[in-house]
Amino acid sequence: MQNFLSTKAIDSRDRLIVALDFPSVSAARALVTTLGDVVSFYKIGLELFMAEGYFDFLKWLVSQEKKVFVDLKFFDVPETVRSAVRALAGSGATLATVHGNQSIMEAAVKDKGPLKILAVTALTSLDRGDLDDLGFSCDVESLVLSRARRALEAGVDGVVSSGMEAASIRAELGDRLLVVTPGIRPVENKSVDDQKRTVDVAQAFRNGADYIVVGRPIRQASNPRLAAIEIQQTIQHLFSHFGEYQARPSS
Repeated sequence: MQNFLSTKAIDSRDRLIVALDFPSVSAARALVTTLGDVVSFYKIGLELFMAEGYFDFLKWLVSQEKKVFVDLKFFDVPETVRSAVRALAGSGATLATVHGNQSIMEAAVKDKGPLKILAVTALTSLDRGDLDDLGFSCDVESLVLSRARRALEAGVDGVVSSGMEAASIRAELGDRLLVVTPGIRPVENKSVDDQKRTVDVAQAFRNGADYIVVGRPIRQASNPRLAAIEIQQTIQHLFSHFGEYQARPSS
């Protein structure tokens, strides 16, 4: 299998993004405090958005010198999406998601400033049966590749993709897009949850992810800080041995 380990100039510690999927800002803030300097990048999404104080919390994260991934999957009339991205651009956030067609993606990048826009390809909770229900005749990999191609044409900075499809994106499009991979399970996923297309940390990066998003395996760990440290150690090991992996022949 070909190795697509990222060559982008990203600090290895920043490659782990922890998902703060909590019902309250206070709970999210407590985990950030617990993780301390082990984690430098956080995702704040829809659940926290519905809690009081979302944008104040974003500002607090930035003031703590944390990077922020705003995962709200903007989907609306193109001009509305453009205005929403423009409003977010000055917040200090690093990444934000958009979920829509070509005109929506093109609108999202017009006034993004330093903010990097990611197009969602196919949610990691979807499988073949779900695509049938939604009326898609193609398989998941074909859908992801189609959306990645269109994202590149629209000028977005990257895509959100399962680690199962990341290698196909890299094989076809090279390093032209950032690839952010959610649905990470540090060990084989035998638990019952809503993530169906999952990979472990090492496989996600070998398949071409630039960043991984990890939520429950850290949030629900008996020792969240230790769980994060172990993932960071795996990442550090992978990228410190880049030359070794690069030199291995494909099998």
